[in-house]
Amino acid sequence: MCGAISFLIRNERREVTLAPLFEKPYACTEHPLGQLHGAGDALGTDCMVVGGFESDHGFAKMYRGDGTKNTDWYGWHTPVHAPIDGVVKYIHLNTETNTPGTMGKPPASMMVFERADGVTVVYAHLAEPVVKVGDHVTAGQVVAIDGNNGVARNPHIHVGAYRGGEPLQIRWDLRAMGKVPRMTDN
Repeated sequence: MCGAISFLIRNERREVTLAPLFEKPYACTEHPLGQLHGAGDALGTDCMVVGGFESDHGFAKMYRGDGTKNTDWYGWHTPVHAPIDGVVKYIHLNTETNTPGTMGKPPASMMVFERADGVTVVYAHLAEPVVKVGDHVTAGQVVAIDGNNGVARNPHIHVGAYRGGEPLQIRWDLRAMGKVPRMTDN
């Protein structure tokens, strides 16, 4: 038992559990350690809404048609939810919208949240924030919409987390995600 407690204490400093990003089913691709550097990028993840479940047939898809328009993407302008209970510490807006398949110019639009224990969470590529710097947010509160700006090829939200400069492994609150509609409900 002592080994299990020690494992949990060690891991507590190295990972963070976040509230669901979207109210729709989504998939994330992760950035392994060393792929990207810097707080908010290292161990980050890029999340995209999935769709294409209009019937019992079909596959999970990121977009309709050929994906060449932002409106083809299931996540385009989908509400984005706060990852934690905390304070909005920083917002930067990049108003140039990328065309899918074409990388834009940095920096991306971003929003930074800070929890009372010093955990910081960064969202990038979002658009149209509905909160401002200094606002207190609760996990799951709508804070912006999904965008496509900065160094991005398609609509998605990049999520990164760190404490004191140390990147944290991101986990999603699977109990809260159980309230997200099933893929067949879309």
